[in-house]
Amino acid sequence: MAPSDHELLEAWSGGDASAGQVLVKRHVGSVYGFFRNKLEGEVDDIVQRTFVACVESLPRFRAEASFRTYLFAIARNTLLMELRTRYRGPTVVDASTDSVFDLGSRADPSLPSSIEGRRQQVLLLRALRHMPLDDQIALELFYWEGLSSREIGEVLGRPDATVRTQLRRARQRLDTTIAELGEDAGLVTSTTDGFENWVARVREGLG
Repeated sequence: MAPSDHELLEAWSGGDASAGQVLVKRHVGSVYGFFRNKLEGEVDDIVQRTFVACVESLPRFRAEASFRTYLFAIARNTLLMELRTRYRGPTVVDASTDSVFDLGSRADPSLPSSIEGRRQQVLLLRALRHMPLDDQIALELFYWEGLSSREIGEVLGRPDATVRTQLRRARQRLDTTIAELGEDAGLVTSTTDGFENWVARVREGLG
């Protein structure tokens, strides 16, 4: 039987490099996907910093929590620090209101060849980048990573009921943003009507 995430994390923190390699390989695709639509350029360095932070913060890890929620919570904190460094300096990034676009990241991120040129997928990614960061994160974790509202609440530090409401409103806001950014009515309709399909394809491409 394969070791659990918790067992691998504990072994890695104890100096077992091979356990760390297995753990990283198991989750690195999801972490790459998390950062790829939020930061311009290569994300290798910030992905590596996220996994290192996992080990450094192990004493604060609650064993009853899932490793994935722990990992994404660290990824979120690492992202906010990176965005503050790039765009805000001493001013704190407010994830409840600030979007990647608002912060100054106006260029579209580098997209994998599997996504480039597919208008619906590019429109979906652009719309997500115009959402408040925590709304973007919540939607991506729900639709791309399959996390429950309770798990997303652990990442964002919010109650389950609050996240359920947030997801509903964020999904409505996303449709509105897609309509505002869409080049024509046909593109908007095909993107919103085929939302689940495009989400699946974007997840595959970013991961």
